[in-house]
Amino acid sequence: MTTSRRLQIINVKGLHARASAKLAETVESFDAEATVSRDGLSTTGDSIMGLLMLAASRGTWIDVETSGAEAERLADAIEALVADCFGEGG
Repeated sequence: MTTSRRLQIINVKGLHARASAKLAETVESFDAEATVSRDGLSTTGDSIMGLLMLAASRGTWIDVETSGAEAERLADAIEALVADCFGEGG
């Protein structure tokens, strides 16, 4: 199964180191894989350095594609993480 989502980064600091680490940790906790893309660049969702290289600041959009046995659950978890500003409160 493959699932795709387009998500807007809404937290103040964007997809910085701590947020990237939380996203990678989320990906690693599921039996699925994720690819995160922005403006033609893409990386695996479990690569903190790759996620940082996307330079996704506040207001930018990322495309997330998940695949595997828990693809839908992983996509939901990533969407919830982004909506919660990576736990940073804004």
